[in-house]
Amino acid sequence: MTMSNAAARPALSVMFIVSDAAVALSWYTKALGASQLWDLDGVAGLHLHGAPFFLHEAVPGKNQELSPTDVSLTTTRIEVFRDAPDGFIERAAQAGATDVESVTEHDAPRGLYRQGGFTDPFGHRWSVGDRTPLERFPG
Repeated sequence: MTMSNAAARPALSVMFIVSDAAVALSWYTKALGASQLWDLDGVAGLHLHGAPFFLHEAVPGKNQELSPTDVSLTTTRIEVFRDAPDGFIERAAQAGATDVESVTEHDAPRGLYRQGGFTDPFGHRWSVGDRTPLERFPG
């Protein structure tokens, strides 16, 4: 792929609305091993092994962008594919993640898929599985 083709491809990322960006930044770096790209005091960029994601502190009065903890629910699930999903989930659990689901095997269209999950302290739901969906259904 040439640089012009790569530059023309759309990019997609996720921005988590959180009640306290500094606390969230600290948790994601320590609990999940994310690396900080930048911090603009209320808005921050991170990545997990090259996959970018962003944090934005909830703005009072901006009711279209409330944090999951403000509304007591989340409608989005973050999917992470790892060689060792068990360790990633355990690390998050030890750092205070809740609703932890241990990795179990699921019957998938092309074989078994190992997946578990957790909810981070900011109300975002994470599913963590092995790489089989990426390997069996390459993009």
